[in-house]
Amino acid sequence: MTRMNWLCRGKVSLIVITFFALAGEAQDQAAWMTEARWGVMTHYLADWKALEMKERMTVEKWNEMVGHFDVEALAEQLKSVGAGYYLITIGQNSGYYLAPNATYDRFVGIEPSRCSRRDLVADLYDALHKREIRLMVYLPSGAPAGDRTAREALQWQNGPHRNREFQLKWELVITEWSTRWGPKVAGWWFDGCYWPNTMYRTEQIPNFASFAAAARAGNSGSVVAFNPGVVPRILSVTPHEDYTAGEISDPSRIEIRRAVGGKIDGAQVHILSYLGERWGMGRPRFAAEQVVRWSEGIRKQGGVITWDVPIQPNGLIDQPFINQLAAVGKALRRP
Repeated sequence: MTRMNWLCRGKVSLIVITFFALAGEAQDQAAWMTEARWGVMTHYLADWKALEMKERMTVEKWNEMVGHFDVEALAEQLKSVGAGYYLITIGQNSGYYLAPNATYDRFVGIEPSRCSRRDLVADLYDALHKREIRLMVYLPSGAPAGDRTAREALQWQNGPHRNREFQLKWELVITEWSTRWGPKVAGWWFDGCYWPNTMYRTEQIPNFASFAAAARAGNSGSVVAFNPGVVPRILSVTPHEDYTAGEISDPSRIEIRRAVGGKIDGAQVHILSYLGERWGMGRPRFAAEQVVRWSEGIRKQGGVITWDVPIQPNGLIDQPFINQLAAVGKALRRP
């Protein structure tokens, strides 16, 4: 099938998906997040792990790592600290992803594929579901910056560009993952939506509506957030998201203004920050008492908080971070 046939078929699919997504927008998709109260995020990224291990990443090495990720042990850790959900990166700038995607491979044409043979997301769901912990996934809104072949094949231009051809392709990639996982994935967090006016605020597809619809292709109840970057206050960037991305580097400076019933402009208040020295790396930078105080403060305003912590290649979280997460879990204990 030609490239244009794929894109045309994709546009028809996205129009249909958008219709059903819009039909369900009146529902409070994010109600489960307030019940979950808080969650844990980890950045399981090929280039980051290669840097930590001081090794060059290869397809073989990546598949070996993903294959040895201990989903049961991680799920048990998350249960022990009382987390309500878990957010993991599908991939980011390296062009390596932790689940298969035939659409991505067809567009990019890299062989052997940098999408792992193991579907780590599906396996994580199985382990988490047994422990009543929901699963969410992270994906950038742009092409992998560190993979020139992928950037060019996907027709990505970095900066304030419409990126229409790229976005049509990217939404088809997202649609495949979403339909593959179905109700197993409860939410999506899209990073790098830095030019929303240029790329998504338009009546013509692709736009925010089609972007959200692609994420909900396999689960109409999935929650979606679009991250505009680190901003001084918590805000919602579009009616097509269900919760605020809420990225903040300094949790002591969290400001939630004009929130009503735990919502800002119709979106569930949500904060995302990190416990290490930087995202996904380093030792704890705060005392447990501080982390608990900030978490309780968000909860009292009806908000939800996600804490990012480093993760080992085998999928486990180091004990110092488990101790801090356990303190949060005790303070925000679910009924």
